[in-house]
Amino acid sequence: MKYSAIVLVFLVLIGVSCKQEKVTDKDKKGKKDVVANGYREKHRPQFHFTPPSKWMNDPNGMFYADGEYHLSYQYYPDSIVWGPMHWGHAVSKDLVHWNHLPIALYPDSLGLIFSGGTVVDIHNTSGFGTENNPPVVATFTHHDLEGEKAGTTNFQKQSIAYSTDKGRSWTKYTENPVISNEQKIKDFRDPKVVWHKASKKWIMTLAVYDKVQLFSSSDLKDWSLISEFGIEGDDRLWECPDLFPITVANEDLTKWVLIVSIQKKAPNGGTATGYFVGDFDGTTFKSDPSKQKWLDWGTDNYAFVTWDNIPKNDSRRIGIGWMSNWQYAQSVPTEVWRSAMTVPREIVLHREGDDFILRSLPVQEMTDLRASEISIEPKIVENHAEISGAFDPLQCELELLVDLEKTSARQFGIELSNDLGEKLIITIDKEQGTLMVDRTESSKNKFSEEFYKTVHTAPLTLNGEKLDLSILIDAASIEIFANHGTLNFTDIFFPTEKYTRLSLFSNDGSFVLKEGKIYALKRIWN
Repeated sequence: MKYSAIVLVFLVLIGVSCKQEKVTDKDKKGKKDVVANGYREKHRPQFHFTPPSKWMNDPNGMFYADGEYHLSYQYYPDSIVWGPMHWGHAVSKDLVHWNHLPIALYPDSLGLIFSGGTVVDIHNTSGFGTENNPPVVATFTHHDLEGEKAGTTNFQKQSIAYSTDKGRSWTKYTENPVISNEQKIKDFRDPKVVWHKASKKWIMTLAVYDKVQLFSSSDLKDWSLISEFGIEGDDRLWECPDLFPITVANEDLTKWVLIVSIQKKAPNGGTATGYFVGDFDGTTFKSDPSKQKWLDWGTDNYAFVTWDNIPKNDSRRIGIGWMSNWQYAQSVPTEVWRSAMTVPREIVLHREGDDFILRSLPVQEMTDLRASEISIEPKIVENHAEISGAFDPLQCELELLVDLEKTSARQFGIELSNDLGEKLIITIDKEQGTLMVDRTESSKNKFSEEFYKTVHTAPLTLNGEKLDLSILIDAASIEIFANHGTLNFTDIFFPTEKYTRLSLFSNDGSFVLKEGKIYALKRIWN
């Protein structure tokens, strides 16, 4: 959860009101406007989650209960730029189609409602529910705006709220805050909680500027600091941590993963989400700090966190991220709403030599959106080959299998373009072993210098016989999953006019497409 000092000054000057009645009325009006447009505004994603209207950032409070996946998110219902944070709320039965619910948490006398998580308290350790009706408990950061303005250093504190009707209504704990920030640290936020079965304790992971601190509790109300983990000398500001156990694929071995979002110096500039793999004994998370890895190499997957209480017979670890970047999030050219989420992704831990890596792919449920399949015949691409068929280049899924052994091109890839000469280019450099996304000429409307500044790159392993690519394209975003999800790459773009052409290309030789498919994808909004 990041906030802008400029926006804060602006809000103070205009005297923002956080009364529930006012927010609710405007929220309803925004929803009516969106319904009238049918979620078809320019650049509006058609199969990614977006708010009905106004500003959205970090995913928050995600849990599963009684057949529903709950997704809350940082939300400001009065503007399309960041403002006093609420928790917006939506539910889904399949992780694909979403129904918007009323705002879950509003600002109050203790402050704004910053990011956090939610757990299903199955054993009613908190006492907020009953054995037959266990409560759902949200942990979040109260941000005291007045305290910040006054120059205090403990204006961020941790609080809880609970629901006994499966997230339809929430009651804030009367003894909030539950962690009062006695350390007096300015950046002290984004609590995410997990149940540690061996110690029978709740473990909270909290972002504390350049590290995380771990707290434990038996009842979600009384917390004790037990340890911390960080990189010595790091100055990048950590946010939105998520610590959880995960079984190594094809092994009877459990490791712990710490996901953490980084505010600056990401691989391609600005913000991004990284992770560490290690062990947790109920007190201390142990991992080699030098082995931080990136969950996504693009510029637009931030604050990625996972769902709580996924059913045991499912056992997947599923997460979602905010599809934007703080370098330009408040200036992207949308007018009714701002920001989307990535598609939900399943993450799987794999052993790689003496190390471990996370692979992530879109959840299987996304395949239900496939409306038609267009087969691309095996072909040798020399220079340029446009792909045609019954699909929209900006609402589709590509699956490509490249024969690397027979490919002689130094570079090859995919291009989206329109008649204005605007284009988005995805390039694989066989010699350098890199994947590149070039959006520098993706629009003539250069709304942000940072957005169009450079070509984005990521290392791509190309030492096998084949390269598989799975790509989702949706209105103003592209999500690339290479080598069975070993490399993820998410970028957004905003063409002046829709891209109408999708082409394959090669430079300095030819590339051999062994097989390919394009799926036209259905909308998720009624």
